[in-house]
Amino acid sequence: MAEISYLDGPRGDRLAYVLTPGRGPCIVFLSGYRSDMEGTKAVHLEAWAKAQGRAFLRLDYSGHGASGGVFEEGCIGDWAADAEAVIRAAAPGPVVLVGSSMGGWIACLLSQRLAAVAGFVGIAAAPDFTEDGFWAGFDETQRRAVMEQGRVELPSAYEDPYYVSRKLIEDGRAHLVLRRPLPMPWPVRLLQGTEDEAVTRQTALALLDHVEGDDVRLTLVKGADHRFSSDDCLALIEQAITEVLGENPGR
Repeated sequence: MAEISYLDGPRGDRLAYVLTPGRGPCIVFLSGYRSDMEGTKAVHLEAWAKAQGRAFLRLDYSGHGASGGVFEEGCIGDWAADAEAVIRAAAPGPVVLVGSSMGGWIACLLSQRLAAVAGFVGIAAAPDFTEDGFWAGFDETQRRAVMEQGRVELPSAYEDPYYVSRKLIEDGRAHLVLRRPLPMPWPVRLLQGTEDEAVTRQTALALLDHVEGDDVRLTLVKGADHRFSSDDCLALIEQAITEVLGENPGR
């Protein structure tokens, strides 16, 4: 297992990342909301890339995993800036962005900021979820709590309840990607489970329709949930990355 490295992020938080050296483009894994770089997909793909001699980067946004900062104080813009800072410092060459859930939204943002993107793989990508998921799903009491009290508590299917802040909602509106042009002139592969309880297939279809590119494909996997971490799902992610890299999946 490669050692964790650190750098000072754009707001002074200590950002943790792990870089596996190898040939490029570097595969960059961007994790989801309240997830981190020790998740099943990140660790599995790191081992897979290492076995092929490929460069691989995984990282923790501020308030996540081994990085400094407080999760409740963060927002999409902050976390995208964190990821951008780590990528520019650790993997300045061409990259393939692999974004899981919220990481798919962050990948969309970074795809418009980084000069050398070679491809994008979205795994249950969740662009604009603060607006189309959280805010759209709030009742009037929850909306008032966010705007007047600064946050609202929500139950979680995976762990303890968590808070959604006014900062997260308002910042999310400044970083929506489905309301503006989203050119991606490189291979794009989107993977979505039909039993995903957090991201709907309608979101996947909206992203498919919105991305401007000549090589954009969506794969729906019957029965797969939001984690998308079964052996079969992990193999599909490997295949998608291989296709984006322009290699024969059978090699």
